[in-house]
Amino acid sequence: MSSNSTKKSPQKRGSPSQQVRIIGGQWKRTPLPVLAADGLRPTPDRVRETVFNWLNHLLDGAWQQCACLDLFSGSGALGFEAASRGAGTVMMIEMSAPAVRHLKITKEKLHAEQVEIICGDAVVTAQRMAGAKQFDLIFLDPPYHQDWLAKTLPICKSLLREGGFVYAEAEVALSMDAPPDWLIDWEVIRADKAGVVFYHLLQCKK
Repeated sequence: MSSNSTKKSPQKRGSPSQQVRIIGGQWKRTPLPVLAADGLRPTPDRVRETVFNWLNHLLDGAWQQCACLDLFSGSGALGFEAASRGAGTVMMIEMSAPAVRHLKITKEKLHAEQVEIICGDAVVTAQRMAGAKQFDLIFLDPPYHQDWLAKTLPICKSLLREGGFVYAEAEVALSMDAPPDWLIDWEVIRADKAGVVFYHLLQCKK
């Protein structure tokens, strides 16, 4: 989340600072709290709308058959959006205990039985699941400038079912002209930019 110079009243660290809303599906317009925490930067509404339009087309609307993994879940905007659209299962991984508490409150409020919330490190948890679980859709929206995509995309190869998709958000465009080693096995099938947000849909190369 970006900061500005406007003075605001003091806030406890880990307390809600703003809200985003689910933009489609059965829980449309439901607010989700966003905590004032380092690195917590929910995907903007217009980006989520575009991404889920892409996904709805690519999945042919078959959300009930879709198993989703939301790494770096944060506010849960991506995972709850998928669940609202009818995703069969959504696993959310988040390391911040205050954020996890809010995710669980939202899950209870929505009676979202298809959502599983795990408090843990995204990389360690993904490594433990590799070879044991597989998903049709993985959301990667990590904090910027910490090389998280380089650390997580290689693990996603073993977590993704054939034909599945990875949503990856980054501070720069993922270029395939001279890709780094961690991107070489992937194909960018959709990409766009909104402000400082570069967002992409990836598939494993065949």
